[in-house]
Amino acid sequence: MTAVGSVCIQIVEGNPHLRSLLGWHLQQVGHWVNQSADFQQAREMFLSRQPNLVILDSELSGGDGLEFCRWLQQQRQALILMLSAQGTEADIVAGLRAGADDYLTKPFGMQEFLARVEALTRRSRSINAPASLDYGDIKIDLIQRRVRIKSEHIDLTPQEFSLLYVLAQAGGLPLTRTELLRKAWPDEIDNHRTVDTHVLSLRKKVEIDPRQPSLIQTVRNVGYRFNVEAVNGSNLADYAGQRLRHKAAVPALKVAES
Repeated sequence: MTAVGSVCIQIVEGNPHLRSLLGWHLQQVGHWVNQSADFQQAREMFLSRQPNLVILDSELSGGDGLEFCRWLQQQRQALILMLSAQGTEADIVAGLRAGADDYLTKPFGMQEFLARVEALTRRSRSINAPASLDYGDIKIDLIQRRVRIKSEHIDLTPQEFSLLYVLAQAGGLPLTRTELLRKAWPDEIDNHRTVDTHVLSLRKKVEIDPRQPSLIQTVRNVGYRFNVEAVNGSNLADYAGQRLRHKAAVPALKVAES
């Protein structure tokens, strides 16, 4: 699965072992995963993260799973895969009528689970996926896989585009090098130096000053993040203009130094 196929998935499951296992497998195929163990935490996380798909345990303690499913369905922002130990026809019908888009009875095989998630994420992308990511002066065109900074087309390699897309889609959240490898280049050998090398080359093409990066920031002991404030903040709103002014000033500085 490629990075552009990745979606944000929220797991609402009371069994910590199963919750962790499902999350691990989903991350291995390139998805962003958030986990919650009760309905209150799940509601708050849903509103803050706005996932594309919710995997919902219908028997979670502390609330009615069908009621929570109805609440999710009213948000009209995510598809729902309901998990349940109850597999009678009446239980399945009740879950689907409450708003679930698919229903999986426990216990289930991991390959079937991943296949159902894949089918739902295809629907999610067709419903929710934007044609581009726009941050101030920066437009990342997901259809043509091109990047523009205002009127300037930025010539990126396929690897650089995938890296920028994954960072930008995270919306300012820091991502580890392992996460970036898995989401940007899932077939790449697990080598963190690959991430660092592509970050350096990407910075040379999109930063105001690559020596003092403001857009793609290093997060110490974690990895990297896309600094949304650099292009959306009022003090740095004219990102494209600052890049042009800096590029024009660099040759003059080199002549003066020589």
